[in-house]
Amino acid sequence: MRLGSVVTAMVTPFDSDLKVDYKKAKDLASRLVDNGSDAILVTGTTGESPTLSDDEKIGLLEAVLEAVGDRAPVMAGTGSNCTEASVALTKRATSAGAHAILAVTPYYNKPPQSGLVRHFRAIADATDLDIMLYNVPGRTGVNMSPQTVKELAGVENIVAVKESSGSLDQVSEIIRICPPDFLVYSGDDSLTLPMLSVGAVGVVSVASHLVGNDIKEMISAYKSGNVGKAKEIHLRLFELFRALFVTTNPIPVKAALRMHGVDVGGFRPPLVEPEVGHLETIRKAMEPLGLVVLGAGKSV
Repeated sequence: MRLGSVVTAMVTPFDSDLKVDYKKAKDLASRLVDNGSDAILVTGTTGESPTLSDDEKIGLLEAVLEAVGDRAPVMAGTGSNCTEASVALTKRATSAGAHAILAVTPYYNKPPQSGLVRHFRAIADATDLDIMLYNVPGRTGVNMSPQTVKELAGVENIVAVKESSGSLDQVSEIIRICPPDFLVYSGDDSLTLPMLSVGAVGVVSVASHLVGNDIKEMISAYKSGNVGKAKEIHLRLFELFRALFVTTNPIPVKAALRMHGVDVGGFRPPLVEPEVGHLETIRKAMEPLGLVVLGAGKSV
């Protein structure tokens, strides 16, 4: 899996009728690749995947592949809480030309660890593409244990995990017990640098919509041994990292993009527009970084 160090979990642009705006998706993907993103993830959590139909997900994948597929890998989020549906969408994404698959732990039904193994093995059997597991217990209600990750790392095309447990102990254990070539990505911008210190290789990022070049520089600095420079960048961006999760993702990052002069539309219910206080928090985090475009985002 050659996804690089900065994978952007791309928002899904909507038009005024909350239909997917495929042209804006192409434009945004191109912008991201021009500004630090090594790869693009479509139809992940940040892309509001729970409210997208399978046809819309494939349409987004195809649009982004057309826009940047010759310049950057495009990964498709195909996981759900139904194994059969996840397998079917994985097959469609593979046929559509995805370069890799992101598969989230099933949500709401809270399967035991043995159920997780069975679920991800079924997805792996459905494609010859590389697969990144996605562990995000705050969203799904179930934590994928390091031992389960280790077992799944033995599947030939399961090659990475996006870790969003928030636990450096868990990350350390995964890296300790999994094969050296199994890749661990941070799923939280604010934990990228700490996770690099125990062996992670990069981040599946939200903040890279705004500061992709900075995040890439931070990771490059750390990997080249310039830890002081990496720390300086991390601390400079830290308030922004936190502000982009002041309420449910992707509400803050879509609002931030509007303030930055990039209109990606609204939110499909049950997501809603941000509260005034949250907007102020986001704006205050962006202004010192020079990210607020004068006159932009007044409608949010």
